[in-house]
Amino acid sequence: MKRHAFKIGLIGSFTLSAFAHYSGLLSPIVQFAISCVAIVFVAGFLGKATESVAHYAGERLGGFLNATFGNAAELIIAIFLVKDGLFDIVKASITGSIIGNLLLVLGLSVLLGGLRFKEQHFNVKLASHNGSLMLLAVITLFIPAAFVGSLTDGETFNLSLFVAVILIVAYLLWLLFSMVTHKKELSDPIVEHGEPAWSKRLSIVFLILATSMVAVQSEWLVSTLEVFSHQFGLSELFVGAFLIAIVGNAAEHSAAILLARRNKMGAAIEIAVGSSLQIALFVAPVLVIISLFFGHPMNIVFTTFELVAIGVAVIIAKSISQDGTTHWYEGVLLLVVYGILGIAFYMV
Repeated sequence: MKRHAFKIGLIGSFTLSAFAHYSGLLSPIVQFAISCVAIVFVAGFLGKATESVAHYAGERLGGFLNATFGNAAELIIAIFLVKDGLFDIVKASITGSIIGNLLLVLGLSVLLGGLRFKEQHFNVKLASHNGSLMLLAVITLFIPAAFVGSLTDGETFNLSLFVAVILIVAYLLWLLFSMVTHKKELSDPIVEHGEPAWSKRLSIVFLILATSMVAVQSEWLVSTLEVFSHQFGLSELFVGAFLIAIVGNAAEHSAAILLARRNKMGAAIEIAVGSSLQIALFVAPVLVIISLFFGHPMNIVFTTFELVAIGVAVIIAKSISQDGTTHWYEGVLLLVVYGILGIAFYMV
């Protein structure tokens, strides 16, 4: 009965959201509300598909696939923004994705998982490597910003391009290291909770379908944000760094929380931290390279506010996750930092 109710809610809310978006008969505020409801159901669908895939592929690969599919939708949206030369919004959304995953997603996962299980464990070696990669991301974002005052626009872009290429190579080597040469050392022990919902093939099909629905639903939701933000007097920086980031990754966030509640913290960490690393080390550099083809070169120089936010998020996330164990109060600490940053961005 509960399963049928979820199916009806998923199909019904998605269909209603599509009608609201394409018919133009409802106000953007009503469309926003409907989209929020729809994305909750889509989030549940994606979370279930991810968990089923993780059963067959392992928690690390399952979490990686979820993060990758989620970021693919975000990358597509960002490409269109780069094409239109909206670099400030792109960088703000990148910042929001990084701090949102490290603070909001990880914080909620640790908090809600910790309320069900007194202490949750994941691979401590993986946690250490993730911490080092997060520091690498901060360092590589700080360097262009530190030198930009002594460089011309052309030199700034050339530096950004070199940094982008190096980061992409470093990320691909990380995948080789973690998924191939040291896969066993970085794997979590398997925690089973019954049989998977679907077969291996069907799980993959549903993961792709759920991700496609996330991409479409997120786009519909984001399209209503401009009117929503203007009506409530929200700044572009706050909208880009918080609202778009939260909305664009809502399903991905819910998948991590769902896995944490099932004591699969390894997969939840891979979604939260792995997604942030993928954004910083792969998605952002790719956007710099893609901007060349549109004739609007985008540098990788972030504002002081954005750099501070990313740096603070990395420090607290690394501190909490480096021992390979979490409990609910560590989730509170992450959410406190996210709340403080949200207030600061709102007031800028």
